[in-house]
Amino acid sequence: MKIWLKKSIRIGDRNKLLDIKLRINRGEFIAVFGKSGEGKTTLLRMIAGLTKADYGYIKVSNEIWFNSRLKINLPPQKRNIGFVFQDYALFPNMTVEDNIKFGMKKKDNKFLNKLLELTELTELRKHKPNKLSGGQKQRVALARAVGRKPEILLLDEPFSALDYQTKEKLYEELKRLHKEFNLTTILVSHNREEIVSLADKVFIMKDGKIDGSFITPSDLIGKVEGEILNIKEKDGKVLLTVELKKEDLKKLKGKKINLYHN
Repeated sequence: MKIWLKKSIRIGDRNKLLDIKLRINRGEFIAVFGKSGEGKTTLLRMIAGLTKADYGYIKVSNEIWFNSRLKINLPPQKRNIGFVFQDYALFPNMTVEDNIKFGMKKKDNKFLNKLLELTELTELRKHKPNKLSGGQKQRVALARAVGRKPEILLLDEPFSALDYQTKEKLYEELKRLHKEFNLTTILVSHNREEIVSLADKVFIMKDGKIDGSFITPSDLIGKVEGEILNIKEKDGKVLLTVELKKEDLKKLKGKKINLYHN
C-alpha cells in the first residue's frame, strides 16, 4: 500500500496542512502516533474515502483508490476496508450476530461462527447492544469490520473509552484476528502502551506531517536496565528490589513503568 496525500484542514482557530507519506506491506500492523489535533482521524477518513484529499494518491496492491492527477476517487463502498470507531457505531435494534452479518459481503455462517468464537461472543450472539458492556460492544465492532474480509483494517483509537483490564484482553483478541486473517491494519493512537502492545512499526505524525520513515514500538519507550535483587509479596502486592545505575534514576522520576524481561 502506497500513500501520498496532502490536505488543508482547520483545527480550532488555525489551519493545518496535512502532508502524509506511507508505505505499508501486506499483513503489517502499523500505528500512527501523534497528539490530539494532528489530523490522525482525517488520515483514516481519507483512506476510507469519507474525506477527499486535496492532492496525492492511494494505491492498494495494483488498484488505485485515489489519484488527484488522474481524477480517480473510489467511493467508500468500493474500497475494501473495515473501519472501527471510538464509539462502536452498532445498530441498537440488531442482535450481535446481525450487526456482524450486516458487515459481511455475503452470507457465510461458518465464517460468522468463527468470528463469534475468536471474539468470545458466541454466548452473546442473540443479545442486543444495550445488554453489552463497553468491551463486548467493541468486540462486536471488531468482528463486524473483520467480517468484511477487508484489504485494510482501520482503527480510530478504538480502546480509548475502556478500562485497563478490558483493553488488555482486547489487545490479545485484535492480535489474534490480525494474524488469523492476515490483515493489513492501521491504528491511530496517542497511547504509547497501546502501540507497544500491538504494532510492528510506528509512524510519527507531527505538525500534520508523516515523512515515510518509521520507528519500532520499543523506540517509543525509554529503556532502563537493572538487576532484580529481591521479590517479596506483601498485602497482596509484589515488591521488587531493583539495582539501577544512578543516571537511570533521573529517567524514572515521576514516571509510570512497565516491566519486560529477557
